[in-house]
Amino acid sequence: MASCMHVITTIDTKERADAIGKRLLEERLAACVQIEGPISSSYWWKGKMETVEEWRCIVKTTTERYGQVERTIRSLHHYEEPEIIGFSIAAGSPSYLAWIEESL
Repeated sequence: MASCMHVITTIDTKERADAIGKRLLEERLAACVQIEGPISSSYWWKGKMETVEEWRCIVKTTTERYGQVERTIRSLHHYEEPEIIGFSIAAGSPSYLAWIEESL
């Protein structure tokens, strides 16, 4: 059984978030992409504090596909340094985790 994970990225519009989700699903790199937002993000960038409205994408995938997921997100993302963070799923419903794997 492969290791399942969540990959998170944020982007400035729902349309761009939808495009990322659609591509990941079409390429069978994600079993599911949830899009949340808008959210408020505050952060330091180039010596200044910024606050912007963003949309968060939560991607359900496997660790084996992480590299492809990251490359696909980067190819569609216009941020200079996009947030792309992966979290291993330590535990979960066995049938749900199997569904993730079967969907890819």
